[in-house]
Amino acid sequence: MNDRIAEYWGRERLAESILELLAGLGKDLDRLTIDDLAASDQFHGGGKPATARLATLAAPAPGTRVLDVGGGLGGPARTLAVEFGCVVTSVDLTASYVRAGETLTAKLELGDRVRHQVADALELPFPDASFDMVWTQNSGMNIADKARLYAGFARVLRPGGLLAIQEPMAGPTSPVLYPVMWARDASTSFLRPPDEMRATIEGAGFRVRSWDDVSQETAGPANAAELPAHNIQRIVMGEALTAIRSTSDRNRAEGRIVLIQAVATRV
Repeated sequence: MNDRIAEYWGRERLAESILELLAGLGKDLDRLTIDDLAASDQFHGGGKPATARLATLAAPAPGTRVLDVGGGLGGPARTLAVEFGCVVTSVDLTASYVRAGETLTAKLELGDRVRHQVADALELPFPDASFDMVWTQNSGMNIADKARLYAGFARVLRPGGLLAIQEPMAGPTSPVLYPVMWARDASTSFLRPPDEMRATIEGAGFRVRSWDDVSQETAGPANAAELPAHNIQRIVMGEALTAIRSTSDRNRAEGRIVLIQAVATRV
């Protein structure tokens, strides 16, 4: 399954493509900000505003040690570092994303606060109680074993630490229509209803503090052509994006998929 996921997501020269597109827009590549990169490195529903919303819910203090699981190109990690003063380790299964994240983090001179590494979310290579917060946005959809996933999150968190998640979940209408952003078909897509997900999270040793359906406020345009050329969805998905965006719009409108943001405390 890991090989199938890596094959689906993997793209080379991501950082170079992003920087070339930004240069074409007239951006000074030696003076980039996290907002300059936001359309290109926030690869999840709702983009940077959704990251800001979840961070406000979690309210990490400066110096918070954060593990960003499925951190992709590092947009959320850099946002947490710059806007909240966190020290972030971003892990992702896809090596090309990690390489791109390292390049972009270095470009913004944030290497002292954000680091990137390849890792499997089900085999987190960190000691127990290593972090104050586990953060994850749109990263668990390809993972079937939710109980093992959240048990791993609990293991690397200190008691009293926080879990901050944004996750697509199965809505009241079924089935999910494909393709979606993370899968061509149901063979690599593993969504669970919100009630089941909440029970799994609590069963792993968490107490839920907030649980919000943000499906409508994070919806983007159904028409892929409305997204700018440097949007990460267009860079990664290319011509397939038109069908993906159209199907995603139907899934949301018909209640087949909901997007949940939640914060929970490790008990």
